[in-house]
Amino acid sequence: MGDGQTWAEILSIGTELLMGEIVDTNAAWLASRLPPLGITLRWVTQVGDDLGDLTYALRQALGRSQVIITTGGLGPTADDLTREAVAQVLGETLTVDDALLAHLQAYFQRRGVPMAQANIKQAMRIPSALPLPNPRGTAPGWWVEQDGHIIVCMPGVPHEMEHMWNNEVAPRLQQKVRGTVILTRTIKTFGMPEGSVGELVQEFFGKENPYLGIYAKPDGIHLRLIARAPSRAEALSLLQPVEDAIRQRLAPIIWGVDDETPEKQVGALLKENRWSLAVMESCTGGLLASTITDVAGSSTYFRGGAVTYTAEAKIAHGVDGRLIETYGVVSPQVAEDMARAVREGFQADFGIGITGVAGPDPLEGKPPGTVFIGIAWEGGTRSVAGRYPPDRNLVKRRAVMHALLELHRTLAQRVRG
Repeated sequence: MGDGQTWAEILSIGTELLMGEIVDTNAAWLASRLPPLGITLRWVTQVGDDLGDLTYALRQALGRSQVIITTGGLGPTADDLTREAVAQVLGETLTVDDALLAHLQAYFQRRGVPMAQANIKQAMRIPSALPLPNPRGTAPGWWVEQDGHIIVCMPGVPHEMEHMWNNEVAPRLQQKVRGTVILTRTIKTFGMPEGSVGELVQEFFGKENPYLGIYAKPDGIHLRLIARAPSRAEALSLLQPVEDAIRQRLAPIIWGVDDETPEKQVGALLKENRWSLAVMESCTGGLLASTITDVAGSSTYFRGGAVTYTAEAKIAHGVDGRLIETYGVVSPQVAEDMARAVREGFQADFGIGITGVAGPDPLEGKPPGTVFIGIAWEGGTRSVAGRYPPDRNLVKRRAVMHALLELHRTLAQRVRG
């Protein structure tokens, strides 16, 4: 699209977005993919399934952005109107594409399902639209170039949209766009308050290029670097020295970067060192085990888990009843013994125990949001306390993240010796 700055707008389409029935994760996902292509996202618009609203939003986007990306509204029903809106705004006529129709018919035939008459509209396109294959669904996308603008239409189903973006859209945009390259790096830390982290990297704040931001997240404190330059090499030369300096100062508390998650990082350390893990949890109700097994290949290191919601269940799984009687079920002593018992029971190298008060009522005089996390290994145990906002679901999620990050710290210390 020539030299200079390229602006983009995302149109997230669907009345369900405006009603709060679903969260627009597509826009957030796409927002992180545009900067490396040299495209600056300036606007994100949510619009319902109304033809008038859609055409208005498209015209507005065309008036201020070179790249317009739509998600949603490509289904077979009467309220899927993205195709109609683009056709109306560009003054073109929709017709059935025989090749697309044949592809759709073959799609349904392979699945042994009759194709509804309504699906025919998914085979329609305007003359200027290049169809984008969608091997994961029935809705092909569109790539349209007109008067210096690019309009990309993709399905709203996240896994369909992401596949189409990675395989069809991003490569095309990379060839078309020649603008400022934007590189980002997110450095993730845990175990130090935001203010203390900020003090250690204070000298890097207040600069435009690279820009440094600091954010408190459920999995710790994140530092985000953003560098802009005409080429990737130049952007990297701006970003790398600052990243290296930050890493040197925060090395003991850094656990990951960019899209890395605690469960993936823990899994990688366990796998690399041929260690195994077992968990016993109460207030998190199995969420810890579920999160660990979200990682592909976790069966190589995760031995198993137990949800012990009562004192009796804990004792049945090897927890010392005298500790419960002396300190209560919500205590660091019991958390450590849960970790010990489950490690021994599953013959694992490491064990995690979580006990706490998810709420809404107090337990044993302890307020909702109180959690104790125990970690056990051969020859030792330790525990940490968590104090979270007294929201039941939030307590469970925070406790799981906290447990994984504490385990990551323990594993990293063992690796370093």
